[in-house]
Amino acid sequence: MDDLLADAAVRGRRYVRDVGDRAVAPLPAAVADLAKFDEPLPEHPGDPGETLALLDEVGSPATVANTGPRYFGFVTGGTEPAALAAGWLGLAWDQNSALPVMSPVAARLHAVTTRWLVDLLGLPDTSQVSYVTGATMANATALTAARDRQLRRAGWDAQADGLFGAPPVTVVAGEQAHSTLIKALGLIGLGRGRVHRVPADDQGRMLVGQLPDVRGPVIVCAQAGEVNTGAFDRFPAIVEWARERAAWLHVDSAFGLWALADPGLKHLTEGLTEFDSWATDAHKWLNVSYDSGLVIVRDPANLRRSFASTADYLPPDDVFEPMHHTPQSSQRARQIEVWAVLRTLGRSGVAELVANGCRHARRIAGLLVAGGLRVLNDVVLNQVVVVAEDDEATARLIRAVQADGTCWCGPTTWQGRHAMRISVAGWNTTDADIDRSAEAILRCAEFIGDANASHWPSVAGDDDPV
Repeated sequence: MDDLLADAAVRGRRYVRDVGDRAVAPLPAAVADLAKFDEPLPEHPGDPGETLALLDEVGSPATVANTGPRYFGFVTGGTEPAALAAGWLGLAWDQNSALPVMSPVAARLHAVTTRWLVDLLGLPDTSQVSYVTGATMANATALTAARDRQLRRAGWDAQADGLFGAPPVTVVAGEQAHSTLIKALGLIGLGRGRVHRVPADDQGRMLVGQLPDVRGPVIVCAQAGEVNTGAFDRFPAIVEWARERAAWLHVDSAFGLWALADPGLKHLTEGLTEFDSWATDAHKWLNVSYDSGLVIVRDPANLRRSFASTADYLPPDDVFEPMHHTPQSSQRARQIEVWAVLRTLGRSGVAELVANGCRHARRIAGLLVAGGLRVLNDVVLNQVVVVAEDDEATARLIRAVQADGTCWCGPTTWQGRHAMRISVAGWNTTDADIDRSAEAILRCAEFIGDANASHWPSVAGDDDPV
């Protein structure tokens, strides 16, 4: 066991050390080499050291370097060193954090991180944090609590009687609501197609003047950090509208919620702390490892009402029991890494992490505009939406950038245009990384603009970067 873990540590340290120097996307040869995993199930036990070596030697080159400093796709943060180290130790502990009796250390760290996060983000003192897999499940968890609370006020017990025959629940969301929010609504039986969609402006913000005049059980879903532009809905007006209708206020804020940690972004977050529930990810801007989502609810009794489970072998306790506040019972102790990052960075370190991401987004946007590309959004957070001359040129640019390997940016569609999205959320991204990435993008733009460049590399067909 000691030798195996030591070998794993050496291999892991080597990967972390070298990840910033390699192409961000794996080379086609490395992807093809994954065929070595396609072998028959062994008939007998084997050497675990040999298994680890195969995993490293074939698997490591075929990873996407999303923990490196120049991965700008899918709003993916890296892994902050304190999170990685604490995560390794946490894996050795292998704690089930479902109940305090199952892991006293996980229970205490859950309590501490709840207190720290509520303080850091300026949320109501009554708020409770629960850990889930990601923002999709955080949305589903919060919206289940919202559904049940709103129906309960209308005289219906959804947990006891289901939704057949229940009073209709009106869900209001912006036209640019993220797909995972809509997915969550379908998952909990409120329907993807029954959402009242409010038109959005050119940055994706809900047009609050067009909020509907609805009554009865109502849930309104706002957005903090539109996934393309980074825009924030205008929360004060939404809060006022919701309070007049006794609506549940929920915000989908997979990465945007962390703006509350940066005092320089108060102009975006006004009214955000007045909501009833918040969904976010720790594995995005806080830079802990996957998977780590957070659902935060102003009144934790609403979570317990929806998710409490009973069994003869589950002893009641008078302290917070995570399994009674989320859909899952058994759960990984994600709070270990969150605690490690918060304790290591402190209040000012988290604020700096967010501020740097925003500053780097503005920097790369300025460099790309100066180089002749066009930025479609107001760069208010960490998101940049870039286009070339036309949709075809933009598509070629994206493929060329991904093949080049200096950085990785993904495609999106914005306002009917095919675009390249740049999301800056890594703890280890520097000005030099931004400058190097901008230079590579502009080099690719110049290359594809050359009328004579009819054959240029693609990720699937060339081992050599552009």
